Amino acid sequence: MSRYAQRRTLITGGGSGIGQACVLRILAEGGRVVAADISAEGLGDTVAKAAEHGERLSTVVLDVGDEESVRAGVARAVQRLGGLDTLVNAAGILRSAHLTQTTLADFEQVLRVNLVGTFLVTREAIGALRDGTNPAVVNFSSTSAQFAHPYMAAYAASKGGVLAMTHTWASEFAKAGIRFNSVQPGSISSGMTDGSGASQQSVGPGLPEDADFTLFGKVAPMLPLDGGAIFATPDAVAAVVAMLGSDDAFFITGTEVRIDGGSHM
Repeated sequence: MSRYAQRRTLITGGGSGIGQACVLRILAEGGRVVAADISAEGLGDTVAKAAEHGERLSTVVLDVGDEESVRAGVARAVQRLGGLDTLVNAAGILRSAHLTQTTLADFEQVLRVNLVGTFLVTREAIGALRDGTNPAVVNFSSTSAQFAHPYMAAYAASKGGVLAMTHTWASEFAKAGIRFNSVQPGSISSGMTDGSGASQQSVGPGLPEDADFTLFGKVAPMLPLDGGAIFATPDAVAAVVAMLGSDDAFFITGTEVRIDGGSHM
């Protein structure tokens, strides 16, 4: 497929996990991409993995939770691309703890990166998107926004906020022709779930030592995975993101797609 042959895309969280998978998928479909991440090391890994598409990939070190960093980083990305058609807000972090052991600093950090970060990047990119071709924004919500993920209240709150903002912006910018949708991953293997990686999308769940794993039955996928795996690969999400950010989704806005193997049923 070459759905992105004429499209310019900015992807945050592009240094690892699902964000990196989105970068590689859209490059494979012919797109020009700027991958943004707080980790220069992570971006270097993405560049290495995208060697065959290197001429269409640029990188920007950007902290989505810092207003000045976002302002400067998005401006550099738009300049390098010569405009913007698709924005993918994939950067995020996860902290897990009992309510009574959750610090205000941790709670606020999750909101700052996941919720405020999505707001800041979108606000800075909206002018370029207005001038883009069939512009689209894909935000990252989560299955946690709509049903219980134990010990993850801050994460769930941030992703519920992203869900609500996505609906609001879809209405606000519908007449301008800018589509806003979100994906809701669940049971996906990434730096966020296994604690590996070095980007804003890589802080592992850190479940309490006395976590009650019987509470997680509802978030288990219904569809079988090869080898009896518990988590699907990031490619499962990247494929849906690529669809929503392309012209194939020309009549889809203001909604969310759950990518969780049916755990929501």
